[in-house]
Amino acid sequence: MRKSFVVKEYVTSYMFLAPWLIGFFVLTLYPMAYSLFLSFTDFSILETPHWIGARNYFQMFVGNDRFPRDLRFANSLWVTFRFVFISVPLRLAFALAVAMLMNRKLRLIPFYRTVYYIPTLLGGSVAISVLWRQLFAGDGALNLILRTLFNANPPSWIADPRFSLYTLILLAVWQFGSPMIIFLAGLKQVPGELYDAADVDGAGRITKFLRITIPALSPVIMFNFIMQTITAFQSFTQAFVVSGGTGGPLDSTMFYSLYLYIRGFNFWNMGYAAAMAWFLLLIIAALTAAIFRLARSRVSYGE
Repeated sequence: MRKSFVVKEYVTSYMFLAPWLIGFFVLTLYPMAYSLFLSFTDFSILETPHWIGARNYFQMFVGNDRFPRDLRFANSLWVTFRFVFISVPLRLAFALAVAMLMNRKLRLIPFYRTVYYIPTLLGGSVAISVLWRQLFAGDGALNLILRTLFNANPPSWIADPRFSLYTLILLAVWQFGSPMIIFLAGLKQVPGELYDAADVDGAGRITKFLRITIPALSPVIMFNFIMQTITAFQSFTQAFVVSGGTGGPLDSTMFYSLYLYIRGFNFWNMGYAAAMAWFLLLIIAALTAAIFRLARSRVSYGE
């Protein structure tokens, strides 16, 4: 009797889990396994995959006379790393600064929090990316203001390879709402007694920020840093829309994910694109592991 009851419990449990399990195996695990297989093939979508071993990976990094090294792949890595290592710290610093302002007891604070979160809801959309393209174009609103106020002769920010990447970094920083909300929740958990004791000792704002706020927020900072780094490596929409899907000018906005898309859907080289996707997974996994390792000595959990 007891055994049949336990079996019935197991069956009932797995029935409730069945939708998730089916989704995981069919929509996640199987596509991942198949993409790993495709990364070792020559697959042009319209033809059956042809096994070529590690040639796709070999072509990424080394190449030979028959299959030369992919220089655009190396450039896309360089552009993406620059984007990630500049935009993520700026985004988090800006988000923390705004979160500290929003943590004060002022009138209309709920309204301001909503307003500051709106760019995150809209910033990644195609419409906002198109608007950003118009804003930084040669005859866009920014240049119009510069010419009117300063009689300047500014460049076309998007069309100039010296500045085009930085316009996308600015767009990424503008989408600071998500980490701001997380920082704000973390600030709410910092004991006020710590600041009161610091006031008694005569500590200034900078001292309290460095000795109290940052250590107390270190787990939140680590979480935000990991999540924003992963998101930045996967950035696609902004570069696709602003550059017109080309990664230009001169591949200065050729993000890794955009080049992956071009190889897979423009050149129909899906096997190579799958190899790029798996290499991106390895990059993100390695950086995440490095952040966790660094966090062992840098993050305080208040124990």
